[in-house]
Amino acid sequence: MNKSELIKALSEQKKMHVDEATKIVGAFVDSVKEALLRGDRVEIRGFGSFKIKEYEGYTGRNPKTGSVVQVRPKKLPFFRPGKELKEFIND
Repeated sequence: MNKSELIKALSEQKKMHVDEATKIVGAFVDSVKEALLRGDRVEIRGFGSFKIKEYEGYTGRNPKTGSVVQVRPKKLPFFRPGKELKEFIND
């Protein structure tokens, strides 16, 4: 399911206009992104949590040329599913 399919499903289930559902989904996504940017953890009980993991820089090797390259430190978003979501998927 992509974002537009999520918007369509929300508008159909809650019997609202697509524009209103678009604003709701957009506000949710923007809120999660802003919280992660601040370094906050976002937890949705029963669904899962989002957080940022920080990775330090390291010396790597280009597999094609074999040359040594420096990989810069980076931050990556990480999602951890909640217990209820895992149980729902596995039952």
